[in-house]
Amino acid sequence: MPNNRGNLTKALTSRGVLWLGQTCNQRCEFCYFVDRVKSDDHPEKPFMGLDKAKSICRTLVDFYGNTAVDIQGGEPTIYPSIFELVSYCREIGLAPTLITNALLLENYTACERFKVAGVQDFLVSIQGIGDIHDRLVGVPGAHQRQLSALQNMRQLSIPFRFNTVMTKSAIAQFPAIARLTVETGARTVNFITFNPFGDQAEKGKRGVENVPRYSEVKPYLQAALDILAQAGIEANVRYFPLCILDEQYRASVYNFQQLSYDPCEWDFASWGWTGLGSQRTKEGPLTPPVQPSTNRLMYRCKTIIKRLAANPVFGPLLYSTYKLFTSPPAGRDVKERRYREIARLHAQEHCHYVYGADCMKCNLKDICDGLHGDYAGVFGTTEVRPVTEGRSIHDPCHYIRHQKKVEHIMAENRGCSNFG
Repeated sequence: MPNNRGNLTKALTSRGVLWLGQTCNQRCEFCYFVDRVKSDDHPEKPFMGLDKAKSICRTLVDFYGNTAVDIQGGEPTIYPSIFELVSYCREIGLAPTLITNALLLENYTACERFKVAGVQDFLVSIQGIGDIHDRLVGVPGAHQRQLSALQNMRQLSIPFRFNTVMTKSAIAQFPAIARLTVETGARTVNFITFNPFGDQAEKGKRGVENVPRYSEVKPYLQAALDILAQAGIEANVRYFPLCILDEQYRASVYNFQQLSYDPCEWDFASWGWTGLGSQRTKEGPLTPPVQPSTNRLMYRCKTIIKRLAANPVFGPLLYSTYKLFTSPPAGRDVKERRYREIARLHAQEHCHYVYGADCMKCNLKDICDGLHGDYAGVFGTTEVRPVTEGRSIHDPCHYIRHQKKVEHIMAENRGCSNFG
């Protein structure tokens, strides 16, 4: 078991993200890019070239000041130039994490090559145990292959963490996933609410058959958090209404307003840039980097802006206009305020979160996203249990400041190579 001594510091993250292309060796039914992975015609399907990937990483360092990067695909381990890219990231001071299904890493030699290249750690997608995992990812035997990969990582002393999407099929296995975390020595586990982001926003993809009620999730999730807390392992819950969980578990909950204070989450500024179409396709030049805007009208036009940015005629004009609304934040307080406003815009304007009638009475409303719009449309808002005792809370770090983050992850965010 790792020695998770932890760190209570809540600094803004300096981690970027890179999407290499939506080419994958799994077919996860909950994937945000499920249609892009299946389609051979989507411009984001093929992997980009190494030079383009390097240019994105260089921009993350030089323009945005990022010191770590999450590399994902699709599946990054099958990217033809992945070892060269990992080594390059290490050379320029960008600690590389791979978000992976770990199937390729059942091969000890492949795993060893990643260590030699300089990988910081692996973030492994554990979507259940045994047949449940295999069915959700569409690959028979996938979970057993993951277990072999985890054994290789342990033998090679490569740190790893877990991601688990909270699908209806998997919720009863959360305590078992927590026990697997303890047994294998994973440093962190992230429980991520199954949200209609990306391709999952298409009507008909989500419903009562695959989306669990928050109240269904609660007992299994809290049991898992208890197991992890007893073992001293960091656990995070993404995009979950604060009031649903009992108070002692809220230090682990990260909604949009809390994300920027997790060193393993992405910097809003660089995330906004790498999320533009040209930075996620094989073809086309990179869009010039800009600081994020908090202009609500521009945020409402985000989809149109992404499309126009890739157009050779409208792109330069759009870039000049966008710069009028942005400027580099001066000082930590200004940056924190800007990032908090971006978080609110992202939740309300782009991801369509809503507050129920009872949410309006809650002392935590100002630091909570509420419920996703399509969730409320299916299940309503009656599960909300407003917190009315005491005073209203306005500090987004009110709960998370009491959570200890894994010490080696804090070092990683500073670009260090010492795992501690």
